[in-house]
Amino acid sequence: MSRLWQKPAVLVAIAAVLMLGAGFAIGWVSATATPGNDSPEAGFARDMQTHHQQAVAMAMYEWQNGEDEAMRAIAYDIATAQAAEIGMMRSWLREWDVQLSSGEPMAWAGEEHAHGAEDGGLMAGMATDAEMAEFQQLTGYEADVMFAELMIDHHIGGIEMAETVVELSDDETVVGAASRMITVQKGEIANMEGHLERILAAAEGTETE
Repeated sequence: MSRLWQKPAVLVAIAAVLMLGAGFAIGWVSATATPGNDSPEAGFARDMQTHHQQAVAMAMYEWQNGEDEAMRAIAYDIATAQAAEIGMMRSWLREWDVQLSSGEPMAWAGEEHAHGAEDGGLMAGMATDAEMAEFQQLTGYEADVMFAELMIDHHIGGIEMAETVVELSDDETVVGAASRMITVQKGEIANMEGHLERILAAAEGTETE
């Protein structure tokens, strides 16, 4: 990997450009009927942005502080891809002329998916503040392991959100994007599980030598 790509500032700059420009890509802004402020599409776009923002923060930290090159590469891909998707979803909300943020997470998805004060308002799979604080104190092997554990749970929650909007929406742009998220994140889960198993097995072997 070129040293240029190992600089945090470069990744931040790339992410910022993707977030600003992603929404202008062909086919990302729907030309059909505009979803309203209380629609599943608008709710999904608002909540998934928040979900993605935590994933980007976790992935950037792992990329900068982990030691396993395969896990760091996965983190890099997650950070850049999800930063671009944040830009895409922001462009939807602006195009639809709806609120950019909302109060109650997952209210758009129905009572069975709503998240309130009793669970800290966290959406499915999101790490708690305590978990994020703990993770951001780790480096090397320990960062690799906790990153994989947190991100696998995070992706499982993100897939649940995307599957919900696919069920509720008839907007081709939103359904298409959510379906791609499901496919990509399922693949990343399998990838992380494989590398986590390898990392843990290597550590066990070292301890028993």
